[in-house]
Amino acid sequence: MNSGWRTSGGRIRIIPTPEKTLTAGALILALVASTFAQQLPFSKAGTGQPPAPPTAATPAPPTEENAVEKFLDGKIPDALAKGKFDLNVRLRLEYADENGVKSVTSASYAPTVRTRFGYTTAPLYGFQAMVQSQNTSVIGSEGNYNEAGSNGKAYKPVIPDPPVTDLDQAWLGYAYTNIFNLKGGRQRLDLDNQRFISAVDWRQNLQTFDAATAHVQPVDHLDLTYSYLWDVHRVYGNVSGLPAADGDYHSDSHLVNISCSGWDYGRFVGYAYLLGLNNAAGANNSCATYGGYFAGYAPVNDKLSLDYRTEFAWQENYGDSKLQYSADYVNLEMGANYQPFAAGAGWEDLGSGLNTGPAGGRVAFRTPLATHVFDGWAGMFIVAPANGLHDLYGYAQVTLPAQIPLRFVYHKFDADSGSGDYGQEFDFLATKNFGKYWRVLLKYAYYQGVNAAPPVITAPHVDLQHLWAQAEFNF
Repeated sequence: MNSGWRTSGGRIRIIPTPEKTLTAGALILALVASTFAQQLPFSKAGTGQPPAPPTAATPAPPTEENAVEKFLDGKIPDALAKGKFDLNVRLRLEYADENGVKSVTSASYAPTVRTRFGYTTAPLYGFQAMVQSQNTSVIGSEGNYNEAGSNGKAYKPVIPDPPVTDLDQAWLGYAYTNIFNLKGGRQRLDLDNQRFISAVDWRQNLQTFDAATAHVQPVDHLDLTYSYLWDVHRVYGNVSGLPAADGDYHSDSHLVNISCSGWDYGRFVGYAYLLGLNNAAGANNSCATYGGYFAGYAPVNDKLSLDYRTEFAWQENYGDSKLQYSADYVNLEMGANYQPFAAGAGWEDLGSGLNTGPAGGRVAFRTPLATHVFDGWAGMFIVAPANGLHDLYGYAQVTLPAQIPLRFVYHKFDADSGSGDYGQEFDFLATKNFGKYWRVLLKYAYYQGVNAAPPVITAPHVDLQHLWAQAEFNF
């Protein structure tokens, strides 16, 4: 029955019908359900969706102060802790006796000990640093030998190991994988067989270079090296009293070396060494050298192998040199190894050219930054004669069962220009390693002069003997 309007005693009453009552109840239930649904969305069974996961809090990014603190207190100490110390101690007795020079009346005895100590950091984002120092001390009196002219003992043969404490290396480097590396500061440089650029590690004090060096390997088997040198610290230590010619060099020099090793039995190297060198003696050791060589090793069978080298270079004056000349360089060498034996022969020619500068005369091919092992161990031809030098040499070696190699070398010296006979030399070497760190050595050189005078002696018919006995610890 539908609801209607009814009057009773003058009042109007609304009388609900059953349909109206049902509709009102439904509205009340809907309002209640809506209220609870807003408080717990999709939390009841049958809603078809899982509960919403809790929202994770986003951590705040590290502050710049934390990153700097991590670098200073973490990365740097770690690179220092993982670095490497090096130590080298070399005890040597060197004896030199010279006959045929009237001003030399007594032999030289030089017992010295060289201590070299350094530290290299571990790489840090490609950067690395090194510092190394050395001290050479004389055991006994310094008057027992001629310290390269620095101690007034000109009546004795020269042994160029004066007592000195020096900073050998101090550099900072950067490397990017094996493609590129850069090094700046005081460093040692040994290029190829050290004929032109060397640290001269045979002497007690290293020859080191204040330089910037870049090495690039753009593709496999191709290596490019460039160095700029602004100072050269020589083996004499720049101590007081040295002759002017033995002082350190101020330098404005460029070194370029390109190596290609893509062949099975050798590699080709091309180079240009533009040396602008000045010291108190002047700049005449400045020179520009351009050349290249091919050297390699080839096995013949399981026991026999051959090694070989062929090299050519030409040189001219450079920088502030007062000389005007050009000269050539040639080196040919062939050797064979048949264990435990080895033998070989070679020929080296340091050419000579006319000097068209004010002084006139002739000028020889020069190697002012080379090591000492070339042209005989007695050191008679550290400076080539003005007429140049032919060095015809041969060697033989046998390794004894106790792993003791014995090596004998013979040299015959003649002038490149003219008929001067510079004599001959006999050299002998024996070495023995003990474990990883110890090595002993015995070395002897005997030079016999004839009718031409080597530059370092300036007298013909001179005999010179050198003997070295040493023990070395290298860690």
